[in-house]
Amino acid sequence: MSKKIDQVLFSEKVIADKVEELGKRITSEYSKDDQIIVIGVLKGANIFLGDLVRKIDLPLSIDFMAVSSYGNSTTSSGIVRILKDLDLEIEGKHILIIEDIVDTGLTLKYLTENLKSRNVASLKICTLLDKPLRRKCDLHIDYVGFEIPDAFIVGYGIDYAEKFRNLPYIATIKE
Repeated sequence: MSKKIDQVLFSEKVIADKVEELGKRITSEYSKDDQIIVIGVLKGANIFLGDLVRKIDLPLSIDFMAVSSYGNSTTSSGIVRILKDLDLEIEGKHILIIEDIVDTGLTLKYLTENLKSRNVASLKICTLLDKPLRRKCDLHIDYVGFEIPDAFIVGYGIDYAEKFRNLPYIATIKE
């Protein structure tokens, strides 16, 4: 696997420090009385979500959605499919979407519009990685871990063709 790694962008320690910083910020911006549902976008966000929710000092519930616009390609198809919808009722709740990476923004834009149509109290977005140079739509992201260049990255839950998710760091891969 290491033969395919080009460059490590963020070490395990740098990621852990950023996750702690985001957790503290999120904790400070909600009330202990808010009914918060954290929604992880599968599969890539699962590791980030697991680490992040342990740094949020608020009562919350966790649910997951699976959406796809990539398949086994390194570029988004632009067609969004919901593969798994929520199990929890979200009407009247404060929603915090957790994403691993925001690229074109098209998938997340579709997802936020879908969730807002369910009459939520509020909706915020937290992403570990943001590629603003690739954005194809207007999208407000409330919490951003790192901005990254337009490169295909893997690790810390993010895959290429279902591989590399288990890396404890984030790296670019050789094309």
